[in-house]
Amino acid sequence: MSANHTPLHTVHVPLGARAYDIVIAPDAIESAGDRLAALFPGARYGIVTDENVAKAQLPRLAASLDAAGLGHTEIVLPAGEATKSWPQLQSVVDQILGARLERNDILIALGGGVIGDLAGFAASIARRGMDFVQIPTSLLAQVDSSVGGKTGINSVHGKNLVGAFHQPRLVLADLTALETLSPRHFAAGYAELAKYGLIDDEELFFWLEANYPQIEAGGPARGEAIARACAAKARVVVADEKEAGNRALLNLGHTFGHALEKATGYSDRLLHGEGVAIGMVLAYRFSAKLGLAPSQDAGRVEAHLKNAGLPTTLADIPGDLPPTQMLMDAIAQDKKVSRGQLTFILTRGIGKAFIEKKIDPEAVATFLEDIR
Repeated sequence: MSANHTPLHTVHVPLGARAYDIVIAPDAIESAGDRLAALFPGARYGIVTDENVAKAQLPRLAASLDAAGLGHTEIVLPAGEATKSWPQLQSVVDQILGARLERNDILIALGGGVIGDLAGFAASIARRGMDFVQIPTSLLAQVDSSVGGKTGINSVHGKNLVGAFHQPRLVLADLTALETLSPRHFAAGYAELAKYGLIDDEELFFWLEANYPQIEAGGPARGEAIARACAAKARVVVADEKEAGNRALLNLGHTFGHALEKATGYSDRLLHGEGVAIGMVLAYRFSAKLGLAPSQDAGRVEAHLKNAGLPTTLADIPGDLPPTQMLMDAIAQDKKVSRGQLTFILTRGIGKAFIEKKIDPEAVATFLEDIR
């Protein structure tokens, strides 16, 4: 590997035969061709991306693959959460087959969480399973959705209800790609980054509070923050790859957040990370209401996320507030529901999240009514 392609950070995910590296560097896309040629000799590539990322990043990746002599085909999809759907999944699989990509070829997911989830799921079923590589171009995807092997699409019944666990072979997180993000999309990704401190790493959350200006500005703290988040997720994934236990902690804020996303139509009205930010504040406030966590911790979490430019209350969502019953209907379809019982990720304070089963739906509904 050329000295010019030395990674800024590398995080290893030790999953035995499915182990892989997360490479975090400013030139991860430019170096992709060299890395892939060394890792998968003789393979051809299908690049799945969306229309927005295709304009900003696809030329960089195509040039890198071309320079390394790697054949590739491009599959460009509409941008937006609605792309995580049955029709677009069928389109991707049909294009994989139409391009005559073989089982030992590689699918590349170039984009944010939507593209990573959809392309990963397509790779898991095309020709009964192909390898794929994540090249996440959003902060949210770099710190969360590209790592851990969760792939899937949305259903009319809820978010991410159809999918598979399918680990990538490599993750290339390109820091330069983040420079094209709008402040809103950067903030949405930051919510998932902050989540790791709120789950079980109080020290990380305090470090984020102190270093957020440098993270936002793109200094060395940004790469360190991404690496620390990836390492935190890798630890959880290695311990519980298929969410039989504590991996559910990674869903802090997501039960409320996914319900809000569904109620707002999976639209630009509420981005995924924004839903998670509100959901995490609600999880902390619900925990405080139940007497489990100090109310001042909920206030501290809300203040930090608000400082990062994120919505933190239902009132911050544009338009009419979703009815409580609509939110409860969505919560009832959450993936963590077991035998009809609600499961929430609650907390005893910053960095002290835990899984609480058999939550009373009436208590949740009353809480949602009280905070409107």
